[in-house]
Amino acid sequence: MTTGMTGAGGGGKPFEVRREFEVDAGPQQVWDAVTQGSGGWLWPMEYEPKEGGEGPFASVLTVWDPPRRLVARSDDPAALPPVQSLNQLDWTVEPRDGGSRSWVRYVHSGVFTADWDANHDAAARHTDFYLHTLRQYVTYFAGRPVAFATFDGPAASAGPEALTAVGRALNLPGDAEDGARVRVQGPAGRALDAVLDYRDAHFLGLRTDDALYRFFGRGRWGAPVGVSVHDFAADADAGRNEAEWGDWLAQIFA
Repeated sequence: MTTGMTGAGGGGKPFEVRREFEVDAGPQQVWDAVTQGSGGWLWPMEYEPKEGGEGPFASVLTVWDPPRRLVARSDDPAALPPVQSLNQLDWTVEPRDGGSRSWVRYVHSGVFTADWDANHDAAARHTDFYLHTLRQYVTYFAGRPVAFATFDGPAASAGPEALTAVGRALNLPGDAEDGARVRVQGPAGRALDAVLDYRDAHFLGLRTDDALYRFFGRGRWGAPVGVSVHDFAADADAGRNEAEWGDWLAQIFA
């Protein structure tokens, strides 16, 4: 689908990724997760809470209507990836079941100036994983302080089989499916009891009592493996997580 947008000078091709879902969290919880708690499921972002305020990636908030609607639009080339000339995020949140649950519509749109098919594919697949992680966050960790770390593996991890290697290093059973309880092996042989909350050809998600571990197999798009750790433990240390898991990832692809 396209949006009718045009980039700077009319260059590029518009794109749109649209998703709708319901979640067992009230609208205020979802709104807070998007605007204040994004480090718990995506990465930390800040919003100036008013229409016309500043948002991430040098965006401007064209709609700010808490806890119902948020639209952030950026056309600043210096703040956008080199393959984009326009980026817009549009959130709509409506109550369900008397406000105990929410219906959410998320629309990511803009203009890609190169490699449209690959970039649209990457945006769509990453969106599904990120929104799943949002649902995990508001269901299990909403409002808890988080230590967030994210990093990429070495260039050798950019191959199509890289995520399979990550699964082996975790000692993750090859036949384990979404929802399975697993005991995996983390840095320094440390055992982690977790729920495998997401698994497909490109992404793995593990949830423990105190953390969400996200593994991104980006070889399909010529990029290395990425890891994000959302740690909600009382003694969480983002720097320690990055050092330990970064070394672990580097050893896999040494």
